[in-house]
Amino acid sequence: MNKYHESVLLKESVDALDIKENGVYVDVTFGGGGHSREILKRLGSEGKLFAFDQDADAQKNKIEDDRFVLIAENFRHISRFLKFYGVQKVDGVLADLGVSSHQFDEAERGFSTRFDGDLDMRMNQKTKVSAKDVVNTYEESRLADVLYLYGDLRNSRVLAKAIVSARKVEDIDTSFQLREVLGSFLPKSKEHKILAQIYQAIRIEVNEELEVLKEFLNQIPSLLNLEGRLSVISYHSLEDRLVKRFIRTGLFEGESEKDFYGNTNEPMKKVGKLIIPSREEVKENNRARSAKLRIATLK
Repeated sequence: MNKYHESVLLKESVDALDIKENGVYVDVTFGGGGHSREILKRLGSEGKLFAFDQDADAQKNKIEDDRFVLIAENFRHISRFLKFYGVQKVDGVLADLGVSSHQFDEAERGFSTRFDGDLDMRMNQKTKVSAKDVVNTYEESRLADVLYLYGDLRNSRVLAKAIVSARKVEDIDTSFQLREVLGSFLPKSKEHKILAQIYQAIRIEVNEELEVLKEFLNQIPSLLNLEGRLSVISYHSLEDRLVKRFIRTGLFEGESEKDFYGNTNEPMKKVGKLIIPSREEVKENNRARSAKLRIATLK
C-alpha cells in the first residue's frame, strides 16, 4: 500500500481509459502516483503519460520513467500546459478529485478535523487565500453562503454569526479553536459529521474546487481524440452533480438547446453505468466509501 495515498477504484478507473499501448494519457490528480503507475504498466515504450499536481508534497513522489512528465500546476490549466509540451490531443484523462490521504493525515495542512493545526487547507501552499483568511476576514453573509452552498449546512447563518462574534475577541487560527467556537452547535452524536461538512465547505472555497472542476471539464471535448475517454472519481454530491450534468448535457445548469428538428448537440456521452467501490474496498479503505466513478467519451 502506498502510505502517501491509497488509490480509490484503482483498477476500475484505469480500465475505464481503455488504454492503447502507444496512446497519450493524463492523470490530473497525481498525488501518491497510484493511478499513474497503473497507467504506465499498461503503456508501451511509445506511450506517454502526463500528470498534474500543484501540491509540493505530491511532487516528491515523481516517477522516474522516460514516458512520464509531472507538471507542477493546477489541472484547471490542462490544455495550456499540454500545449507547452507540444500535445494538442490525448487518448484519455483521469481525475481522482478531492483530498489525498496524505493531506488529511498531515496536521499542519489543516485539512483534518482530527488534529490541531493551522487553518490552512490550501492544496497549493503558494496561493494567497487560506482557511484562516476565509474564517477571519469574510463578511458574515458571505461566510454563511459558503457554509450553506458547499457544506449543505442548514444552520449556516447561525454558524457564521458565531464565528464572526468569536473572531472579534481573537483570531481563529487553528482547527481546535474553530471547533471550540462552534462547540455548542456540535451535538456529540453528530460532531464529526457536522465538522466534516464545515471543513469541506471552507476547503472548497479556499481551493476554488468547483470552479476548477468546471474549467477542467469544459476543456475535455476539444482535448480528447475520437474514442478518447474521460474517467472521473468524485467524493461528494456537488462534484458528482457537475460531472454527471456535463456528461449528459455539456452544461452545468439549464438544458441543451434543440435545433429545428429537436436534436441536441452534447459533446460527450456516458460509457457504462456509475461505478462505486466494493464492500471489500470500503472495508480496507474507509475513505473510498463515498467515491463515484463516471466514464465518458466523445459523442
